[in-house]
Amino acid sequence: MTENVHEQQIREQLAGINAEVADQQLNDKVGLRFVELTAERVVGTMPVKGNLQPYGLLHGGANAVLAEALGSTVAALNAGSDRVAMGLELSCTHHRAALKGEVTGVATPLHVGRSTITSEIVITDEAGRRTCTARLTCVVRDKPPGA
Repeated sequence: MTENVHEQQIREQLAGINAEVADQQLNDKVGLRFVELTAERVVGTMPVKGNLQPYGLLHGGANAVLAEALGSTVAALNAGSDRVAMGLELSCTHHRAALKGEVTGVATPLHVGRSTITSEIVITDEAGRRTCTARLTCVVRDKPPGA
């Protein structure tokens, strides 16, 4: 299996995490695949299959996982290498159901400050219809010494 440039960027971002948790990332469990990674825009896809609720629809929590992952990545890219960004508040509005295929999330920063970064995340189905709109605010802190 070949690794694309975006996967390499993610691995570099995660290089400093504890080895014990490196293989326990929720992103992997939901099937998140990063498509684009810049400080201005992070795009990722997630399969509907495997992320369903009992009625056969994409689980709202899966939307939240996708939104938090993409928004946190935008925040991390904007925070800089000497700082860390962690989710503080997430809100999701679920507009329509996704039943099959994959959904795509696009995260863009709305506010980039010294102590907080807020992003909007728009999730769409394969037909380009908006299925969810989310807003994530991350708190930004200095990296602990030795991290």
